[in-house]
Amino acid sequence: MSKSSSRFGVFGLAYSPGLSGHSILEKIGSPTSHEPMEEKRCVVVTGGNKGIGFEICRQLALNGLQVILTARNESRGIEAVNKLNVSGLSNVVFHQLDIKDSASISNLAKFIETYYKKLDVLVNNAAENGAIYVDEKKFKDGGGLMQVIDENVELLNGVMEEPYELAVECLKSNYYGAKKTTEALVPLLGLSKSPRIVNVSSAYGDLHWFHNENLKEELHDIENLNEERIDEIIQWFLRDFKAVKLRENGWPLTAAAYKVSKAALNAYTRLMARKYQNILVNCANPGYCITDMTSQTGFNTAEEGAKCPVMAAMLPDDGPSGVYFDRMEIAPF
Repeated sequence: MSKSSSRFGVFGLAYSPGLSGHSILEKIGSPTSHEPMEEKRCVVVTGGNKGIGFEICRQLALNGLQVILTARNESRGIEAVNKLNVSGLSNVVFHQLDIKDSASISNLAKFIETYYKKLDVLVNNAAENGAIYVDEKKFKDGGGLMQVIDENVELLNGVMEEPYELAVECLKSNYYGAKKTTEALVPLLGLSKSPRIVNVSSAYGDLHWFHNENLKEELHDIENLNEERIDEIIQWFLRDFKAVKLRENGWPLTAAAYKVSKAALNAYTRLMARKYQNILVNCANPGYCITDMTSQTGFNTAEEGAKCPVMAAMLPDDGPSGVYFDRMEIAPF
């Protein structure tokens, strides 16, 4: 057995870069179902190796979908798929994906096209929080994310830090990564009879966190907003972040990059719903869940939080599009 096949042998299908720089598609093993793969409902979940993403994969697999669990870290992704396979969910496979890398996204698209012919559901879950918990004990003792409000910005000094470099990476992942992944996979979604896109959002994407009324109105006015303007707003935010002008120009002051990234993702979701009327495109807020991103603080388990994005992924054909699900209910942006 080759090195590449030994790494992936228990996972059904694998995709790995060739040593010469060319892409090599490998089929290792065979699907457990006799149903042709192109006839199965196929879903991609980004950031699926842990937390809410892992639970989304598990619950969708339990509902009979063919799940492609993706993760940036190959070993962690394989470990996650192994857990699901061992539990009896053989309809989960792994594919490496870095949503900040265009070549990695392209490799995933080629893999899906080769083995599944189409994509039915895309769940953009992978995200970064743009912050460092400097004093995790103090963060937890202070109430976790419940204390991350602008009135407490001074109190959070020495507890949570938000370096500019992490703000940039947060936006690259949470907004641009989701956007690039969506753009690359839309052609495959277009081959599905009932395609879905679910962008995992957050209460931190709510526009009430913004203090600039003109900016709030602009992000809410979907009739006049476009992708170019969202890009301009993000670049404006990063300039103000670097120049320490967040308060002056009415930006969020705590978890600032994360809040801006999710507000931008919400706006992009609504634009995509208008552009692709054959695809149900929605946001899903899983709630405040106990995960690594929240330093294991929160009110809900990852299993409970995953129910909302899973519901959005399995909407009936006459379901809503361009809406924001807060847990299991439609809510305003």
